[in-house]
Amino acid sequence: MIPKSLNLDLWVFLLLSELTMSISKLSFEDSLAKSVVATGRCVGCGTCVVVCPLNCLEYGEEKPSLIKECKVCGICAQTCPQYEWSMTKTENFVFGRERKSEEDFGVHRRLVIAQAKDDRILKVCQDGGVVTALLLFGLQNGLIDGAIAAGINQEKPFHPIPKLATTPEEILECAGTKYSYSPNLLALAEGVKQKKGSMAFVGTPCQIRAVRKMQMFGLKKYTAPLKFLIGLMCSECFTYKGLMEKHIRGVLGLNLSDVRKINIKGKMLVTTEAGVKTIPLAEIRQHARKSCGFCDDFSSELADISTGGLGLDGWTFTIIRTEKGEELLSSAEKAGLLNLKTVDKEPNVLNLLTKLSKKKKEASKVR
Repeated sequence: MIPKSLNLDLWVFLLLSELTMSISKLSFEDSLAKSVVATGRCVGCGTCVVVCPLNCLEYGEEKPSLIKECKVCGICAQTCPQYEWSMTKTENFVFGRERKSEEDFGVHRRLVIAQAKDDRILKVCQDGGVVTALLLFGLQNGLIDGAIAAGINQEKPFHPIPKLATTPEEILECAGTKYSYSPNLLALAEGVKQKKGSMAFVGTPCQIRAVRKMQMFGLKKYTAPLKFLIGLMCSECFTYKGLMEKHIRGVLGLNLSDVRKINIKGKMLVTTEAGVKTIPLAEIRQHARKSCGFCDDFSSELADISTGGLGLDGWTFTIIRTEKGEELLSSAEKAGLLNLKTVDKEPNVLNLLTKLSKKKKEASKVR
């Protein structure tokens, strides 16, 4: 029972202080502000803003800032995916073991190449539509009551925003890749606020890491409703201003409202009603987010299921990593929602996955 002499926020803070007595408690200024934000390592995931029990942090300009006195609970440092990260510790937590030496792209149980069968999905998806198919299957079969993904800002074409999708229509609206960053963890807070009890989370490798750190720390308020995590393969993200406004609109001369799809298949492909414009990746690398250079995870190695195009045309390379992920994919397969083929049908794709995984790990060591 909350003592009458204490307000709710202060009571929550005192309770959390007791729960975190055994951990090293540092203020936001002495931990994330100094070691993550100031050094350019902050990925802008928003986790620290979401978990702060007294709302001391605010999200803006793709990073957190302190808006009132930090009470030094240490929770933000314990959940930040860029602060004192240990892949070995997290692998043991998620999989019960560390990766084997030959597992270049992380622990996994099964590899398949998949494609959605639903024409509604195929009209709007990025590659094979696997993520959208799994989310729709989960929603329509009562496995989830909401999905956290990247939606679209209606006022800025192809500008992603965190979205809690609770209807099939909203899930379909989130289909397709946006090559700028969306802090999807902020939508997790909205799902908790709406008291959603079973959610799927779709995110980049850094966001999957953040959720795993929250789970390891025991923040059940935010993690208990998450039933499965779907990770997206990611080499890097680009700033919206740099990629969309300066290059696609400024250099290519395209109206951003006319862009229908953007994809990367060795080079960036920008599709409009008039056709496809190509951009060599070397031309847009200057617009990559600097914090992406610190990341060593290409294929979302800690997700339940990881997905990516990997140069495939109309299909999605799918990595099933956990038992939970296997159950979800197998159920969707049995329901007749997916076309599947074995990886040996596309041997070059597996080689590309290994190459990109190693490349990202090596590049991160230089930073």
